[in-house]
Amino acid sequence: MNSTVDALQTTSGPTETGAQQIRDAIREAIVERRLSPGTKLSESDVGNLFNVSRTLARAALQALSYEGLVNVEKNRGAFVAYPSPDEARQIFAARRLVEPGILSEAAKRITPSEAQHLKQLLLEEGRLMNERGQSARRAEIKASGDFHLMLASISGNLIMQRFMEELIARSSLVIALYGQSSVSSCGHAEHGDIISAIERNDIETARHLMLHHISHIEADLDLRERKGFGLKEAFEPSSPRTDGTAP
Repeated sequence: MNSTVDALQTTSGPTETGAQQIRDAIREAIVERRLSPGTKLSESDVGNLFNVSRTLARAALQALSYEGLVNVEKNRGAFVAYPSPDEARQIFAARRLVEPGILSEAAKRITPSEAQHLKQLLLEEGRLMNERGQSARRAEIKASGDFHLMLASISGNLIMQRFMEELIARSSLVIALYGQSSVSSCGHAEHGDIISAIERNDIETARHLMLHHISHIEADLDLRERKGFGLKEAFEPSSPRTDGTAP
């Protein structure tokens, strides 16, 4: 079994399922960064894993391509998307436009039980931050993204909720490629501050905190353009580095 199938196997076993369930399982593997940018997703591997025809596997991969999570290349197949630095900036620009509005709507509609659910997500995220290991790190990333998705759910706007699912998944791809630190991609303390502002009904402060939070995530990315070298130059020890960083 290859690494792509291994990554997906932790999400779902080889049971009969539909294209939407396959799409959701692959999206979850991307969000949790079990599938890295550039990973090949062969129709046969996906079909065998989920015990479906290649036609259903193809439909699931095509749906992911519409969301920008998978690139389908003629005569080469499907690959987990590999966003460029410019695409990464556009993703976070979209989040800055969308999420303050979602937060405003969520703050108007939130119930005590939903507020408690957000706090439970925060507690789980904090617990996972203190654990070590790759599986704990993946779970922390998921819990962090779930905070943003829960706010979208509370807003009551199903279209925005679906849009946020795409943005969170694409953000995870960008963080996998360009993230510099080992800290949570979504600041744990910042999530807590946002919840506190919502509970005080201080919507303007909550919106400001959300914008700061998204900018903080983007600031941890290294989106500098780099000059590439030819094959021979790339393997020469004395090759100059144009980005001023260590290997």
